[in-house]
Amino acid sequence: MSNGETNLELWPIGNCQVSGLIDSRAGLVWGCVPRVDGDPVFCSLLNGDSGNVGVWRFELEGQVSATQCYDRNTPILITRLEAEDGSVVEISDFSPRFERSGRMYRPVAYARIVRPIAGAPRLKVTLKPMRDYGAQVAETTNGTNHIRYLVGPQALRLSTDAPVGYVLDQRVYRVESDQHFFLGPDEPFGGNIRSEVRRMEAQTRKYWQLWARGLATPFEWQDEVIRCAITLKLCQHEETGAIVAALTTSIPEAPNTGRNWDYRYCWIRDSYYTVQALNRLGALDVLEKYLAYLRNIVDDAKGGQIQPLYSVMGVAELDETTAPFLAGYRGMGPVRRGNAAYMQVQHDCYGQIVLPTTQAFFDKRLLRMATDRDFESLEQVGEMAWKMYDQPDAGLWEFRTRQEVHTYSSVMSWAACDRLANVADYLGKEDRAAHWRERADTIREKIETEAWVENGDGGHFGASFESDYLDASLLQMVELRFLEPDDPRFLSTFEMVERDLRRGEHMLRYAAEDDFGLPETAFNICTFWLIDALVRSGRKEEARELFCIMLGHRTKSGLLSEDMDFETGELWGNFPQTYSLVGVINCAGLISKSWNTVR
Repeated sequence: MSNGETNLELWPIGNCQVSGLIDSRAGLVWGCVPRVDGDPVFCSLLNGDSGNVGVWRFELEGQVSATQCYDRNTPILITRLEAEDGSVVEISDFSPRFERSGRMYRPVAYARIVRPIAGAPRLKVTLKPMRDYGAQVAETTNGTNHIRYLVGPQALRLSTDAPVGYVLDQRVYRVESDQHFFLGPDEPFGGNIRSEVRRMEAQTRKYWQLWARGLATPFEWQDEVIRCAITLKLCQHEETGAIVAALTTSIPEAPNTGRNWDYRYCWIRDSYYTVQALNRLGALDVLEKYLAYLRNIVDDAKGGQIQPLYSVMGVAELDETTAPFLAGYRGMGPVRRGNAAYMQVQHDCYGQIVLPTTQAFFDKRLLRMATDRDFESLEQVGEMAWKMYDQPDAGLWEFRTRQEVHTYSSVMSWAACDRLANVADYLGKEDRAAHWRERADTIREKIETEAWVENGDGGHFGASFESDYLDASLLQMVELRFLEPDDPRFLSTFEMVERDLRRGEHMLRYAAEDDFGLPETAFNICTFWLIDALVRSGRKEEARELFCIMLGHRTKSGLLSEDMDFETGELWGNFPQTYSLVGVINCAGLISKSWNTVR
């Protein structure tokens, strides 16, 4: 793929307030302010051929190569640019994050340091943020050492020790010493910019390396797991605890399909899988913040229906519109803002609230353990799970034009009642334990009766009560503890799912035609579910081989998007996708050799 063609070789940076994606040529091509679901002031990723606006790029005169890596165990990106005359610069990209004055300093800011390494490098800086979803290039005003960019009601201010005039005019100039750039709040930069930005870089590095140091990683694939864990943490909006499904909007699931969705919101389902994976690594800070977000969601619902997704601020209405001034990824519009799935009925969300919350009743490490009052609130969620377990919904794949009683949603409702019974037992509430156990048993009987499909091969569970088609979520019945891995019903269901949905080294969500036609790409988390099922059914070597193949499909940044072309292996869909990173973490833990075997 040529350097000039847009692709998903992107490197996330961020600080749990803002995030950015750096492309393979040192361009900040995606970044929203004041938070992940805000206006993409850096939007060239979705701006078609208009690559010189909506971007912040450093480019050497005569540039011939660019190589990149993360500073170890951090999201600080180092890009090395080399020119044909042998001159070299290194660029350090990060968003500051560290404790200051008793609280976490995580400004709406991007910091970049340019360091000349060899020769006499000549550099051009292109800094052209936009506003109103690509409607226009931001107007500027400037002073001696700063430039103000009017990106909306508020401005961003670039403070720098580089020549401001050269930056404004995009003129090539010689870099003879380190240069520091801080694009942040529209306020005077306090202190010496050189020393302050370097201090921010050092303290940000220390924060992330200490955070990674606390992870309980598997012995094998430690680098891969740590990179996924750091990126999952970047997907949490710290102010509220919400976890977004991805940092982008409208990267198509497959070329020219219109399957372009805005994933910069908090899906209850995706977040459940994210905190589950990070819990296995011991990253309890993400769980604690997310539980606070869930408590607010439950309180606002007042015992009523929970939506499948909310904004990072907990806003319920996410009206879906298009951004007419953005051409889309490789020109494949539309670019969507908002997501109409918030209006859908998806009953699995009740289980996905209960399951992570129950940990707070048992885990003594948490700063805030759950109380009897929390249990009472959680019972309201359980009541909705009980009420809706056999009612039609859009399902976890969010069908927009049909509803059925989906098996996965019913199993999640069973899990909600089952876990509430466990909590009630632990709290000594015998009557409530019996109450929820009886409900769980009733739901189980219904699923075993209504979702089971008899056929000449011995039968299997179907994706819904109304039909016998299959989907990959059936493989989660073991993970959710509804079935044991050696249960003949699981083994026969797995056999049928693999036969119908596996495409070589990939797994489809489903093979049936949906609202947009037949699926054209594999869903990466489903391939990891396949790997999980292979391990649990005794095919561990095959699982290991497939896992290594999937790792080989990652970007150079070590990450995955949502989807993959099962013919070419090209990545599609929003990036980085939390589901896919969860798959890497979970499968690595399941397949890795034990630490005890190598000590």
